[in-house]
Amino acid sequence: LCLGSNLGDRKDLIEWGVKELERNGITVTARSSLYETEPVDYEEQPWFLNCVIQGATRLPVGRLLATLKGIEAGAGRTENVRFGPRRLDIDILLYGDEVITEGPVIVPHPRLNERRFALIPLTEIAPDLTDPRDGRLFSEILSGLDEGKKVLKST
Repeated sequence: LCLGSNLGDRKDLIEWGVKELERNGITVTARSSLYETEPVDYEEQPWFLNCVIQGATRLPVGRLLATLKGIEAGAGRTENVRFGPRRLDIDILLYGDEVITEGPVIVPHPRLNERRFALIPLTEIAPDLTDPRDGRLFSEILSGLDEGKKVLKST
């Protein structure tokens, strides 16, 4: 899962989100550092604070998505502008080694291999993880991307 926030107290919102994941049946097994990331797609907004967590859950993927949307809403997220500012955003990057191409959840996340703000923290916690679609290491995918938007480890 990739958590991000660019409104309010970003760090507190991410911490709250991680606690809510735990309260809702998702056991956090690994967590990346926090990263300051330049906005992508809709650029006229504050920078994001992002992290990636690895978790274990018994929730089916559709129920997981509904749970994440509920957590986002609990943090005060409203849908105003696509890719716009948000208090808390939680994306499903991967669901084990499953490939799901239809329905409300597509995994791996359809833009994961283009997003340094997700790949950098993902490869921090799982450097040997491979894309279940083609077997490539995410670390190799990351090394092949242009520098693009800034992703800086937060202090």
